[in-house]
Amino acid sequence: MAHAVLLPSRRSVGINTIFCIGRNYARHAAELGNTTEESPVVFLKPVSSVIHEGSAIVLPAISSNVHHEAELVVLIGRGGRHITRENALQHVAGYAVGLDLTARDVQDALKAKGLPWTIAKGFDTSACLSDFIDAAQLPDPTELSFTLHVNGVLRQDGSTTMMLFPVEHIISYLSSIFTLTEGDLIFTGTPEGVARIDPGDELVVALNGGPSARFIVSKA
Repeated sequence: MAHAVLLPSRRSVGINTIFCIGRNYARHAAELGNTTEESPVVFLKPVSSVIHEGSAIVLPAISSNVHHEAELVVLIGRGGRHITRENALQHVAGYAVGLDLTARDVQDALKAKGLPWTIAKGFDTSACLSDFIDAAQLPDPTELSFTLHVNGVLRQDGSTTMMLFPVEHIISYLSSIFTLTEGDLIFTGTPEGVARIDPGDELVVALNGGPSARFIVSKA
């Protein structure tokens, strides 16, 4: 069953492709020993990985070291191809805050062998979403801040001012390669502070001026 996204306007759309951007914050790249790139690093998640506010994060049996990554999430409301940076924000329907969960031990092992690491990013419950706020209420995504608290302790405190590739650049870049469609999601990258999560942990992710979401971690 396709997941639905509900905006404050009560217009519901189905989620299509989930694009994710890696290494979009220099300090996060540095904390993992990665280099930054001249173009966005793009990977995908399946729609089956999505969960919403109040759902349980289920740690996969394949990993013993799943990390949280708090991110601004963009919902595409109008598709297109070869979208210019100047027009990119006109294609955005809304914004959410989310978690891109990563099986770090699995990812590291696969990367060391030069193999794709889709299973480290795309397992069930690895794409956690808050509700979306209409883009008209947040017209400038270049100055948004968001936080993640784990068990009441601040773990990540990010600002889109620190993005290497801002939202309009990401949309323009993706649309130069893929035809974007209504319902596509873009996880825009995470700031520094990623760390392991364990069964019983409570994660609360919040977008300043927008929605928040709470998730409890369980084990498969």
